[in-house]
Amino acid sequence: MSSAYLLVSHGSRDPRPEIAIQQLLGLIREQVKEDIFDSACLELQPEPLHEQIKKFAVTALAAGYNRLQVIPLFLAPGVHVMKDVPDEIALAQQALGQDMIVDLQPYIGTHPNLKCLLAKQITQKNTATWIILAHGSRRPSSQEQVEAMAQDLGAVVAYWSITPSLESKVKDLIAVGKREIAILPYFLFPGSITDAIAQSIDTLKLQFPLVNFYLAPPLGANTQELAQLIWDTINT
Repeated sequence: MSSAYLLVSHGSRDPRPEIAIQQLLGLIREQVKEDIFDSACLELQPEPLHEQIKKFAVTALAAGYNRLQVIPLFLAPGVHVMKDVPDEIALAQQALGQDMIVDLQPYIGTHPNLKCLLAKQITQKNTATWIILAHGSRRPSSQEQVEAMAQDLGAVVAYWSITPSLESKVKDLIAVGKREIAILPYFLFPGSITDAIAQSIDTLKLQFPLVNFYLAPPLGANTQELAQLIWDTINT
C-alpha cells in the first residue's frame, strides 16, 4: 500500500511561506500521481497539528491508504523537531488507532544534498566571505549541523535569536580586513524574519559604507530544488 504524505511547516502570519508550500505540493504531485500529499502547520492555525494530522489521515484512509508519512520542513533539530512535532503525532496516532499508521520522517535539514544548495549559493559570489545566518535554538546541540556545514563550505555562522549575532560576526570579519561580506539566510522561505534580516543589513551598510554586502535569498527560493529534496526523502 502506498503512503500518503503530509508536509509539516512551522506556520506563519505572513502569506509567503504558505504560497511557497503550495508551489512545492504542486511540483511534487506532478511526480507522484498515485499518492496523496498535503500540508499542515505546527503553529498559527485554527486547529492544533494533531487535529490537522487526524483529518488528513481520515481522508487518506477513505482513499485506501493505511500509512501516513509526516515530513517536517525544518532545518535544525530544535524543540519543534525534537519534541513538539513528535508529541503532536503521538496524539494523532492515539486518536486514529491502528487503522492508520503515522510515521515521522527525518526533517528536511538532514538531507545530505542540502549542503549542495548552500554551496550553489556561495559559488555565485565566491569572492565574498560568507556568513550563514540561522535562526538558532535553545537546544545547544541543534547548532552542530549548520556549523559543520559552514565549516565544510568555508563560511562562518551567525544566529538571529542567539549569540553570536550577525552584527558581531560582521564586525569580526571587518576587523580582519574583509570588505566583501555575503549573508545566506538559513531559512526555507521568505517571511518576517528574512525581511528583518534585510533591514539589519541595510543598517550595517550605513554603519560600514566601505564594505560591500550581499544578501542571498533563503534556501527555498528555488522551489524546484527544494521539491527534489523532498522527493528524494520520500524515495530513500
